[in-house]
Formats: sequence, C-alpha cells, structure tokens
Amino acid sequence: MDGLGGVRVGPEAQGLTLSLPSPGTWSRPLRSQNSGTGTGTAPGSGATMWSGGAGLLSWCLFLQAVAGPCAARSFGHGSPVCECSASYCDTVDPVVLPELGSFVKYESSKAGRRLERSEGRVRRDHPAPDGLRLTLNPAQRFQKVKGFGGAISDSAALNILALSPEAKSNLIKSYFSEEGIEYNLVRVPMASCDFSVRLYTYADWPGDFQLKNFSLTEEDTKLKIPILQQAQAVAPRPLSLYGSPWTSPVWMKTNGAMTGRGSLKGKPGGRYHKTWANYFIRFLDEYAKHNLTFWAVTAGNEPTAGDIILYPFQCLGFSPEHQRDFIAQDLGPALANSSHQGIDLIMLDDQRVMLPYWAEVVLKDPVAAGYINGIGIHWYLDFLAPADMTLSMTHQLFPKYYLLSTEASTGSYFWEPRVVLGDWNRGNKYSHSILSNLNNYVTGWTDWNLALDMQGGPNWVNVYVDSPVIVDSANDLFYKQPMFYHMGHFSSQRTSLEYSAFLRPDGAAVVVVLNRSPKEVAFGLSDPDVGYIKAVAPADSIQTYLWKRPEGGQERPSHSPQSQGRRRWPRGSRQH
Repeated sequence: MDGLGGVRVGPEAQGLTLSLPSPGTWSRPLRSQNSGTGTGTAPGSGATMWSGGAGLLSWCLFLQAVAGPCAARSFGHGSPVCECSASYCDTVDPVVLPELGSFVKYESSKAGRRLERSEGRVRRDHPAPDGLRLTLNPAQRFQKVKGFGGAISDSAALNILALSPEAKSNLIKSYFSEEGIEYNLVRVPMASCDFSVRLYTYADWPGDFQLKNFSLTEEDTKLKIPILQQAQAVAPRPLSLYGSPWTSPVWMKTNGAMTGRGSLKGKPGGRYHKTWANYFIRFLDEYAKHNLTFWAVTAGNEPTAGDIILYPFQCLGFSPEHQRDFIAQDLGPALANSSHQGIDLIMLDDQRVMLPYWAEVVLKDPVAAGYINGIGIHWYLDFLAPADMTLSMTHQLFPKYYLLSTEASTGSYFWEPRVVLGDWNRGNKYSHSILSNLNNYVTGWTDWNLALDMQGGPNWVNVYVDSPVIVDSANDLFYKQPMFYHMGHFSSQRTSLEYSAFLRPDGAAVVVVLNRSPKEVAFGLSDPDVGYIKAVAPADSIQTYLWKRPEGGQERPSHSPQSQGRRRWPRGSRQH
C-alpha cells in the first residue's frame, strides 16, 4: 500500500495510521480464543483456521499520536467534531516505536477522544484465557494493502478553495501530510459528475473524432489541479491518482444526453468507441502537462446506471459484455500503445452485487483480461451483497486481479439526513466497511468527496451527502468529523468487537480493535514471540495497539497469487 490512513499510513511502513493500512506492508491474522469455544474461517473458504473466534483480517497500519489536540465542538449529535481554522487545526506527530516489551495504544471514542496516546508494558507470561483473547498468528499473511483516500470532485475542490489560504492549507495537510492521516489514494472524476455545479465534458464539439478541440476546463486548471499539486507537495510519498469518467460527450451517446439511459453509439472497434478510448489518453496527457501522473483509470463510473431510464445524473451504460469488448478492442490497446502504458486499468467501478458475474464475463476473455489489473467496487448496495459471496468468491475465481473499493459516502439514502455533524455511527460504518472489505481480499478503500459544505454540496443535481470534512466557508472554518478519525484509525466489527492485525515493514505489530457496542469489553492480546497485553475497549471506541517484535520471529507467509505482489489477509469479528 502506498500509505494513507488515519493516524498515519505510509509506504514502507513509515509511521502508523490509526486504522488505515500502509503501503508495502503485510498484514497478519489473529487467532481469537474465548475459553476454547467457537471457530473461525478464512474468507471464501470452509476451513477452520482459528479456535474460538472468527477469522481476522490483517493488513499494515501506520500510526501517529495527536500533537495538537482536537478543538472539540458539539452540534448535539452524540460526539464532537474537531474545529479547524486559519490559525489552528489538530495535528498528529510521527510515532516512535516503544522499546521491545512495551506497547503504545491510540484511542478515539464517541465520548470525545481523538487518537489519544498511552503506553504500557507487555507481560512476558501468557495467562490462561479468562475471556476474549486475540492471538497473533504470524505464520499466515495475505494481501498487501494499496491504501486509502478520497475523491477530489468539483464540489470538494470548490469547498476547499472557499477557505482562506491558511485554513485551506490546514485542510490539505490534515488529509495528506505527516501531520495528518496521510491519504495516498485520490480518485479524480474525468470531467463533470453529480458533484459538479454544471454539466460538461472535455470534448463537447459534435463530430470531433480526432479530439482536436479536447481541453481541460477551469474545474481542472483552477480547482482540482492546484489542490492536487498542493497535496502532493505536502505528502511524504507520491500520491496514487486514479481517474474515473461519468459520461462521454453527448454526441457520442445513443440518447444524446448526459443523463438517462444511454450508451456509446456503434459497436466496440468502431469510431465512437475508438474516440472514447482516446479521450482517456488525452485526459492523461493534459494532466501530465501539470506534472500529475496517474496510477490507474477505471473503465467508467457505475456502468449499470446508464441502463436505467430517467437516471438523474451523468452516466454511460455498459453491460459486462459491452465493457469486455470495449476494453479488449479499444481502451486496452489505446492505453498499451500510449505513453501511459504502465497505468493500471480497473474494471466495473460499480456495486459489488454485480460480482462475481461481471468479472466472469469480462475476465474469462483472455484479450480483455490481459489489459486489466483490478476490479473497482462501490458500497451503496452492500446490504444486498454479502462480502463472502461477492468479494471472496471473485478473488477465488480471479486471484491475480486486485479488488479496490472506489466509492462510499454516508447520508446518501433518501431516508437519511444529509449532513450530521458529530455522528459517531457514521464513522463506525466507515470502519466496518473497510474491515469487511479488507477481510475479503480488498486492497484499499476510497471515500467519496474529500470535503462538502454545511448542506452536503454544492452540486447541480441538488442531491447531498455527508463527508468526513465539512466546510463552513462563511466563518472560514472546517469540521473534522468522526468519519475522519475512523479513517485514521481503522477497524470494524460485526457484533461486539472487530479487529485486525498487521505487520509493518519494520517488523512491528499493529492491532486495531473497534467496539461499536454501548458497553466496554475486556480482552487480551497475545503475541507468542513477545508476551501478553491485558486490555479494555471502552464503549463506542476504536483503538490501535503497536509493539516491536523480535527479529527472526515467525514470519512464514502463505502464498496466494496476487497481481503485482499484492496479497490479502483474513479478518476478525467477534461477539463477546
């Protein structure tokens, strides 16, 4: 993973994040014991892996301690936000590993703690289990984690730039710098989307098959690009940018409109499809002129939306067969024959309920499969699609292709309030989704808008959602919500406790524990090479534990093929 995270994620495991995996790090599973009862299974398998508990997801994390404390402000929704201004914003400092035999804990809670640090000693003995015990199983390791991040939509950029230069700088540092949570993934919409204030593409000139009039817009040159450049300037490592188009120009579409049911005219291999593929290349070329290179592109945002009559915002319809042939005949060759031939191509970029069927249609074609690196998923219909029946099954069928969560947001369902400042449960939802995904072979997780206004906008559709950062431009303030700190801790749960273990590149162990219940839960952490930690997870809290492990400890990874060296781990959720 390239580093990002809550308290701090970084490639090569530099620093710690409270809940986000870090680039290039390996995660390891835990074994759960609860008086010898229960069983745990690896995702997608029927085999018992651990006695007394569910499997456990593992990936690597990087953490930081809070340097400048949270300026807490309550809006009456159960948990405070941290208020930031031009003159002050809470920060985190790089973590120094404790000496062997000690551990560091970072904790955030509904009651108001935000990445609070404490230290303790590891017991050398391993007392008999008297309750829930989580035991490191260093012999098993899974996928590497690519990272975490969010999207720089037009709306997000407008809100960030609505702040004074000093406040804007604090916001960008909060997300991308070593003083913040070190996001490393950034999704970049290719032209307008639902979170834009107007409808546009880069080639709105009918019949321009050569794309002679292709050009970026002010939304790129004056909004998104300057922010991305500033983010890269404060980030300790190169950001991994990936582009996603919502729609083609209307003159290329069967319905002649950006919204509603419509797809590309003609057939794969024809001039409309060739022109649309070259549109991707021109986008990458133009951003490269601003010293911004991309790690990946997706074949298109939510291709199923373009098959819905009266769909309310930008879309471009593809069936799995259509996407397969477009990639095989047009987009794949265009990328391979361009100066961007090393870029990753991510298929689907839609709800995981489409899996594994969509992947079977596309990846069983050897030509299309040869151009594809990963599979993108959104979270909005997760309640219809169990992770093991979609994500794990897809991984078992196609282990060489990574899975990446490419969009999520809260407040998006019609029955939900849009912005709820200080809603701890929305942070829980983020953590739960991240761990559930990582526990089922997903290599990273991307939030939707990096920042929105007090309504959850603006956008041309007048459909609003929540965001980890809410901007109050009238007062030159922004509020870092519980979701922000969950992204910086990282963990999730299904019942009472959920947990994950990770191994950093420097050999240190990281364990993240989430308690979403209204009661505290006592438990123990056991590392066979180090010792035992007696612990308590307060009600509505998230914790990260970190300790050094001796050199030469048990570290024999299980070998499961993964694209580009990525691997994946088991997960853990446990009812107590």
